[in-house]
Amino acid sequence: MEIKRKQPLGIELVRRKIVDGGAIERALKYQNEHPNKRLGDILYILKEAEPNTLAEEIGDIIGTKGIYLTDGKITIEPTEYLPLDMMKSYKAIPFDIESGKIKIAFADIDGNKDNIKSVKMLVLNKGLVMDPYMAFETNIDEYFKRFEEVSTVVMENLEETDSVTDLVDSIIRLAIEKRASDVHIEPQVDSVRVRFRIDGQLFVMANIGKEKQSQIIGRLKAISNMHQEKQESQDGRILLYSDYNIRVSSQKNIYGEKFVLRMLKKTESIKNIFELGFPYSETELNHAINKKNSVTIMAAPTGEGKTTTLYSILDYLKSDDINITTIEDPVEIRIPGLNQIEVDKNTRFADSLRTILRQDPDVVLLGEIRDKETAEIAIEAGQTGHYVLSTIHTIDAVEVVTRLRKMGLSDYDIASTVGTTISQRLLRKICPHCRREREFTEREKEIIQKIGEKYDYQFDLKGVKTYDSVGCDKCNNSGYFDRIGIFEVLNIDEDLRQLIMEGKSSIEIRKKAMEKSYRPLIVDGINKVLKGETNLEELNKKLIIFNSL
Repeated sequence: MEIKRKQPLGIELVRRKIVDGGAIERALKYQNEHPNKRLGDILYILKEAEPNTLAEEIGDIIGTKGIYLTDGKITIEPTEYLPLDMMKSYKAIPFDIESGKIKIAFADIDGNKDNIKSVKMLVLNKGLVMDPYMAFETNIDEYFKRFEEVSTVVMENLEETDSVTDLVDSIIRLAIEKRASDVHIEPQVDSVRVRFRIDGQLFVMANIGKEKQSQIIGRLKAISNMHQEKQESQDGRILLYSDYNIRVSSQKNIYGEKFVLRMLKKTESIKNIFELGFPYSETELNHAINKKNSVTIMAAPTGEGKTTTLYSILDYLKSDDINITTIEDPVEIRIPGLNQIEVDKNTRFADSLRTILRQDPDVVLLGEIRDKETAEIAIEAGQTGHYVLSTIHTIDAVEVVTRLRKMGLSDYDIASTVGTTISQRLLRKICPHCRREREFTEREKEIIQKIGEKYDYQFDLKGVKTYDSVGCDKCNNSGYFDRIGIFEVLNIDEDLRQLIMEGKSSIEIRKKAMEKSYRPLIVDGINKVLKGETNLEELNKKLIIFNSL
């Protein structure tokens, strides 16, 4: 790749109005005291310009692409593609993969060509084409420091244990402390990797010596009530921790048996649906739910909080004069006042649903519509006076109709019984303790305005600022803490029922819905960005908005 600089970097940045002359003078003075620092890196250190814009403009000036690394932009585990020692030596971090290309940030992109060539060949051997980016050296070093701090703290904690029993207990207790939803214990070539999923993102917490692998596996099987000798897939449960019901899954891979522990808190309180991020008023919520003789369906991919939202709706609806029954696999949160049924491997959703319809329910929660049989019984329950809530795996609220059609339901059954479909995604919230406030860039404003034009919605950008993720002790150096939902609600009224009855496509249904109150997920997402709850980077990670406009 040929790097071409049009004229001295400082002059070009001033000409482009990224910084002023005073900023360049301060940077040059700093450079006299730190001669090994590049001008761009110094401007970043001195905070003379918004870092995203600064990186992009410097990249353009030198004839490449620039990136300011934040947690939201690092969508892969860098050490899976480059060894940590090589990353530190070459000042390079892989941060994303798109269409067979791996994006790698280099601090010295116009320097050592041999280093860049070595990285290029290494990722090519993994079947990937390298897409290089320029990044600030200080920015890259910040990530190396975070990698080392997390690994060092965790390893120190684990190394204090004297036995494998204590080791496994320490891993689980650390997961509880860090608010992990899942723990991955994964045999590798020469170690056992431990990763935690926190707020939807996987973090490497430790690499344990390979010599302890068989003992760790044996201990996990023992406390999960699994067969010790079997190496095929097994499911178990850990009940040693009073506040947690930990589901355990094992799966053999080429280096041993991998375990995933799902951390389910027994006594977790139900959040109010508005605390989850539901953007509409209570009047609009009541219009969307609790429709007798109907079915409400939550639609989203796995892991996007569908069940949590349904729990919140049930908690909102429950009262002494309503009989609410749930069928779940498994029961994740116990809610006082509800009749909760947990299906097992010998029980089907459809069989349980037939049974409870003889138990005089007013409201039924069916964990998931998985097949035609379950869908037909759910529709039948809705048609016979019950209010049914369930989930389905599809991308948005409109596509629920298409999914039910593919399962084999008639247009009549869908139109006459499905009252509301809701779709959602979970976005990580900016950590309030370390967030960095800044103005929206012109590019970001343009994106928001185009989204508003596309969906006939007016976003108010006047005086609004956004926040970059930074990282601190309170958020595990991720820059994000907790998650919030973004929602879209499709109320199926007479006009939409008619279109469904006529067999119209989801495109036509969506077009008609847009003429009414329906607005897609992206609109609620932008509103939450404007409120400072999350940022465009996190929103783009879920909905891919930057490349679609």
